[in-house]
Amino acid sequence: MGQDDGVLTVASVNVNGIRAAFRRGMGEWLDVRKPDVLLLQEVRGSDEILADHLPPDGWHLAHEAGNAKGRAGVAIASRLPMSAVRVGLGTGVTGDAGRWVEADLEVPAEDGRPATTLTVVSAYLHSGTVGTPSMDEKYAFLAHVTDRLAAIAAAGGRAVVAGDLNIAHREVDIKNWKGNLTKAGFLPEERAYLDRWFDELGWRDLGRDLAGPGPGPYTWWSWRGKAFDNDAGWRIDYQLATPALAALARTATVDRAATYDARFSDHAPLVVEYDL
Repeated sequence: MGQDDGVLTVASVNVNGIRAAFRRGMGEWLDVRKPDVLLLQEVRGSDEILADHLPPDGWHLAHEAGNAKGRAGVAIASRLPMSAVRVGLGTGVTGDAGRWVEADLEVPAEDGRPATTLTVVSAYLHSGTVGTPSMDEKYAFLAHVTDRLAAIAAAGGRAVVAGDLNIAHREVDIKNWKGNLTKAGFLPEERAYLDRWFDELGWRDLGRDLAGPGPGPYTWWSWRGKAFDNDAGWRIDYQLATPALAALARTATVDRAATYDARFSDHAPLVVEYDL
């Protein structure tokens, strides 16, 4: 695993289309970062397109495409073998496709440590727009996510749910929080779901736990204007871990590009190292 014995590197990023991300330099980032597990959102492509960019001779792949061409899509790419894959949350709603995929990864025995199973999830939640049916769709999906998180937590194993949740949890997670109190992504009703996940279900927010009290580090900045240059961002990308896995997390880093022009997405990867 990884470059150091026993260290598993998990990276999560909304790529805004995998073909566009690779044209903008995602491949070079991968060559430097060398994650063991890569969790992708907004893949916006077919199984074949995903495999063209992350060849199966180097990665084990699991993918759920969105129903609308050029929209959504979540994927897991792992150097470790997968013993099981579960796609979607069974909502039956067309717009929920391409938003949830799970895999059980087989972590080999090493240095006297027994072999273990690690469950990883790539999630992409609806963005929503206040006053439109898209907010109802977002809340309905959040309810299904909550049920699934409760079930995973109850199992008591090692699991990480990562991705673009399209919700900033606290004021320190968004630069212009006062101007967004009535906007989707920072509504009290949305943020209450995260409260429940952390306070009632026991999930740990590793990006916050390991990065300090904030503000930031942010993970998303609009392409428009000077948002990136002024660091006027949102922290909406997460790695949420069960207590058993959170205890093994060592570092959490947002791989923010050095300049606007060097970005391969409007999101930056969130990378966590686990000492398994």
